[in-house]
Amino acid sequence: MTLAVLTVLPLAAACGTEQAHGGSVGAERSVTGIHWSVESVTVDGTTHQAPAGANVTIEDGKAAGNYGCNHFNAKVAFEDGALRLSDTTTTEMACEERPMAFERTLARTLAGSALKTDVTDHRLTLTTDDGDTVRLTEEPDAPLYGTTWDITSPSPTGKARLTFDKRTGKVTGSLGCNKVTATATVSAGHITLGAPATTRMVCDTSLMKTEKSLLGFFDGTVKYAIDHRSLTLTSENGKTAKATAER
Repeated sequence: MTLAVLTVLPLAAACGTEQAHGGSVGAERSVTGIHWSVESVTVDGTTHQAPAGANVTIEDGKAAGNYGCNHFNAKVAFEDGALRLSDTTTTEMACEERPMAFERTLARTLAGSALKTDVTDHRLTLTTDDGDTVRLTEEPDAPLYGTTWDITSPSPTGKARLTFDKRTGKVTGSLGCNKVTATATVSAGHITLGAPATTRMVCDTSLMKTEKSLLGFFDGTVKYAIDHRSLTLTSENGKTAKATAER
């Protein structure tokens, strides 16, 4: 699978401007700042189920997400209780036929016209002028506690992961080679990590390098931030570790 540079797709240009009151503002407030997972697209009466990972988030006049294979970005304008995407860019990865077929259907549906918005019980329905629909579900941020956080940086190895337990007040997991446990006190966007207790295995150089980097976050206080399914830890000296929630 290869990733090419961003290319511009010929989506419909936005027409009209966001209103200062009325349906446009209501539509914007009800859909922005939320991670929406795409469930399905219905075109000409046929429903196509979305592959895992298809999503969109709308914020600050922009949309970003994944069609099912490729990531995309676009401008968003709100008008009369509807939204319109324009100036879309997308990556150019090649996936299996099913997600690619869904991707083409979703991209055409989102680009075809203004999309009327309807939000009910944490579900969003976008409806085109022709009556085709895109159905989405609100997906909340992963919780800090109880989530297995797979470390992606520094030096991702696929083996470093951490889990925070509210009941015990501890963090446990693996640093890439050795298992680790420490106290973890969470307060106001910060986590105070105690001195780490680890096993004593010796692994190859890359794993030990990752482990050494991660040990630097213990026995001190780190800032933490969760953005949907991503966790960022920032140490007192400005170093960062990033992780994603295991699915």
